[in-house]
Amino acid sequence: MKVLIIEDEQDLSKSISSYLSQNNYLCDFAHDFPRGREKAISNTYDCIVLDISLPNGNGLDILKQIKKLNKPDGVLIISARISLDDKVTGLELGADDYLTKPFHLAELSSRINAIVRRRSFEGNNMLVLDKLMVNIADKSVRTENGPVELTRKEYELLLYFISNKNKVVTKESISDHLWGEESNMTDTYDFIYAHIKNLRKKLVSGGCPEYIKVVYGIGYKFCVSESKSAE
Repeated sequence: MKVLIIEDEQDLSKSISSYLSQNNYLCDFAHDFPRGREKAISNTYDCIVLDISLPNGNGLDILKQIKKLNKPDGVLIISARISLDDKVTGLELGADDYLTKPFHLAELSSRINAIVRRRSFEGNNMLVLDKLMVNIADKSVRTENGPVELTRKEYELLLYFISNKNKVVTKESISDHLWGEESNMTDTYDFIYAHIKNLRKKLVSGGCPEYIKVVYGIGYKFCVSESKSAE
């Protein structure tokens, strides 16, 4: 999953990124207001970790712009400001949560996970789609035939497909979601084809139908005849 960290304290940004990376998150950075606004508007993220006090601007103005554009990104405000008014203002503007500095990285990760679950998976830890079961809490995947062992990128790809089930997703959007800015370093999508091929093979070997369909000239669609969620 993909997170944007808009925070001017670079050491804190690196600590957050290092911790989240261990939990299968891909992190982008912005260390001032102009760059943060540009990234937040130009890209889509599962969650944006947003500081209020930024060089050259206020993080709340970035939040206002995100909401004005009706972007689906979750937003978690982090701030050294402990004023109740600041917290209320951020939440009323549309932030999903507010965390006061200093904080434990484990709590930050937990709150990001909760935001992603609420926005993408209706708050559920266990997703059941036809013959496929995904436990978001422990990042495990099962079919009726037993566990399915996926690589980190395959798991991220599967969640991206599930969060966009029955919708067409382009090769470009898949690349951007899985690799972020690094996706611009190559002009080929061979790496996407390889991950999709491997994911499809593992799911089919586990007893699933061909959920991943090719939409020629555009991208892919994750098709399920039945979808439900359970705690």
